[in-house]
Amino acid sequence: MKILIAGAGGMIGSAMRPYLVSKGHEVIRLVRREPDTGEVFWDPDAGKIDATGLEGMDGVVHLATMRWPMPWTDEAKKLIYANRIGTNGLLARTLASCNIKPRVLICSSGQGIYPTSGDQFITEDSPLGTDFLAGLQIDGEAATKPASAAGIRVVHLRTPAVMGGQAIQRNTSQIGSGNQWNSWVGRDELARIILHILETDTLIGPVNPVSPNPVRNSELVVTVSRVLGCEPGPTLPEAQLRLMLGEMADALILPSRRILPDKLLASGYQFRYPELEVALRHEIGVYV
Repeated sequence: MKILIAGAGGMIGSAMRPYLVSKGHEVIRLVRREPDTGEVFWDPDAGKIDATGLEGMDGVVHLATMRWPMPWTDEAKKLIYANRIGTNGLLARTLASCNIKPRVLICSSGQGIYPTSGDQFITEDSPLGTDFLAGLQIDGEAATKPASAAGIRVVHLRTPAVMGGQAIQRNTSQIGSGNQWNSWVGRDELARIILHILETDTLIGPVNPVSPNPVRNSELVVTVSRVLGCEPGPTLPEAQLRLMLGEMADALILPSRRILPDKLLASGYQFRYPELEVALRHEIGVYV
């Protein structure tokens, strides 16, 4: 397949690109600078994209996102929202207008589309949230409608915390009581999931690319610390996080989301790294 990746230089994209190449696929990068061989230009902030360069792709994977400012001031939320809706919409509209359209568009969404659920399991059919983060993901997914209306299979990756790179080290301090559920996925696992989605025509709409084994935050911290060979850091009180991060703490850091990958499992996907410690040790052995 000829696959276009937006965000190929990010944490997920940097694992996705070599994995696809190793499986014999051709990878084209969507870049914001002067394009080189195997690259296509876009400037989503200015609403610009090389439409001709998008012709003839078999699949498109949109992983690009801006670094979120903290805390979420009104101005920060406007920037975050404009970036998500703008990039998704620009890519979807342009692909819809191609003469030779891709068969599939995989677009990054997030677990924040679901509200906190306590001990209850969350699947792709579960109710959605109503706060800013949920609204961002809901509207971001809706912005891809021009692509689906043009007959392109669109999949929304409702991605949890990705265990990869420097992000692993952020999980060495317990959050509050530690009883909340944390959903997660290994970085290399996510690359395998994305290829499975590219190749599986029955997968459409929202997909939870999560390990089938979510863990409580206290277990996450103990496991990460053990694998890294360090002592867990001090517990971070909820009140302190709310003071530091404001609305972001209640939307992204403190909720309990016990998410299951129902659609992936039903499609026949078999996890290679379903257990947290195994996934972490693989990640460290490969990338550190």
